[in-house]
Amino acid sequence: MEKRRDCKLPEIIPPLILGGGGFNYQVNANPRSLPIRSIIKSAFELGFRAFDTSPYYGPSEELIGDALSQPAVTEKYPREEYILMTKVGRISAEEFNYSPTWVEYSVRRSLQRLQTSYLDIVFCHDVEFVTENDVMGALGVLYRLVAQGLIRYVGISGYRLDVLVKLSRSARELYGRPLDIVQSWAQLTLQNTRLLSDDEGLQALLNEGVSCVCNSSPLAIGLLRSGGVPQGSLGDFHPAPAELRYLAQQAAEWVEAHGESLSALSMRFSISQALLASSESFRVSTITGVSSELELTENVAAARQVFGHKVSKLNSTFERSGSPFTFLLPQSLQLKLDQPLYEGVQKILHQWLGYSF
Repeated sequence: MEKRRDCKLPEIIPPLILGGGGFNYQVNANPRSLPIRSIIKSAFELGFRAFDTSPYYGPSEELIGDALSQPAVTEKYPREEYILMTKVGRISAEEFNYSPTWVEYSVRRSLQRLQTSYLDIVFCHDVEFVTENDVMGALGVLYRLVAQGLIRYVGISGYRLDVLVKLSRSARELYGRPLDIVQSWAQLTLQNTRLLSDDEGLQALLNEGVSCVCNSSPLAIGLLRSGGVPQGSLGDFHPAPAELRYLAQQAAEWVEAHGESLSALSMRFSISQALLASSESFRVSTITGVSSELELTENVAAARQVFGHKVSKLNSTFERSGSPFTFLLPQSLQLKLDQPLYEGVQKILHQWLGYSF
């Protein structure tokens, strides 16, 4: 931690982050049976240097912590060379606890589960489900834990962009400092690009002083792939309506007929748009969840088709630690090749473009 204590977050956050939402009962019947140690080890070898999870994701924190504590990781990748991100406040689908006592307990429990002495980033989880006072109180606890050295950066996460912008403004006014980071999910995908809008998206967050934004769920929790939405032991939780699901599968078949996969295409779209929206002082990262090494390698293969053109002063410091994922301009040739496919998918989804769950 000492080596990067004074770094600004845009200087160290990588453009591609591995999400732990796939290690959850929502999308897997038995996440403890997954080869998490092997997935995390492979993730490091493939270039990942940041990991996002939450207590809400069932055993995800424990599984990731166990994997990170293995000699295959600890002997090669020092703790200060990767970022750990987790959340507080959401306990289950219907239960939230933003009380100061719980927030501090949750952070200290996450430290134990992840087997680390500090957390790089902690988000207030799904802030649209609680009151503004709840969120402001929780942020106050997190800032206190920052002062104690247990956390490095603080942010909020959720789906509703208007709420994320409003709370970012309130937090800045109350604490006299902008939030370090905001995480939004499924708002920068082939189906929904609201995160790019000026009034409620990236520009609005930038106006509130936010310097880093994470776009998670580039596949809209598995909607933008072949085979339908994922289902774990908790049953069908996906919020997409039946018609949208049907059209997404029509789009998947159309893309496959053109020699591609909808999941890879969707990954490339989200990553390329995030890179194009980034600058030296404002970073937009993509969080991708996996449930297997195959999904991991497929996502990395899609990502590598996008990363390519180096631009002076736009490279993440993680390049020095061996990660190939840096803030580069997308491959212009790949963008040209993908553009007709993007347009074809969006034509199939037509009336559902921009639809919010």
